[in-house]
Amino acid sequence: MTEFSPEVVERFNGAGVDLEKLFSAGALGERMGVEVLYASPERVTASMPVEGNTQPYGLLHGGASAVLAETLGSIAAMLHGGPEQIAVGVDLNVTHHRGVRSGTVTGEALPLHRGRSTATYEISISDEEGRRVCTGRLTCMIRPAKRD
Repeated sequence: MTEFSPEVVERFNGAGVDLEKLFSAGALGERMGVEVLYASPERVTASMPVEGNTQPYGLLHGGASAVLAETLGSIAAMLHGGPEQIAVGVDLNVTHHRGVRSGTVTGEALPLHRGRSTATYEISISDEEGRRVCTGRLTCMIRPAKRD
């Protein structure tokens, strides 16, 4: 279960938003075992198992790292935008620093820029020993949510 900062709970629950559903890793993240641990506009953290997310050489797949990075940055951008907005990723870049063959990786998204129409986050992904495995940067466009 995700821990949300108090200001997020107040802001989104007041708008009738199901936080656990909206700010989850989604269907893809669930298949990959992504677990969102903490979420606020200032920091989002999640973990993901290496097992089941490897490429043919037995290393953590670069695409799996990209999914984790985009998940973290998107959640942070949605929290920044608030319940009246949606966040859509428009640019993702990831750099892989070292291979991981087992265990769990943990990602953390921190804001680089939070504006009215865009938000950019740096995402660091580390292994169980705290060594950086991957660095990502995600920019999201923030748009008004469609009204019914």
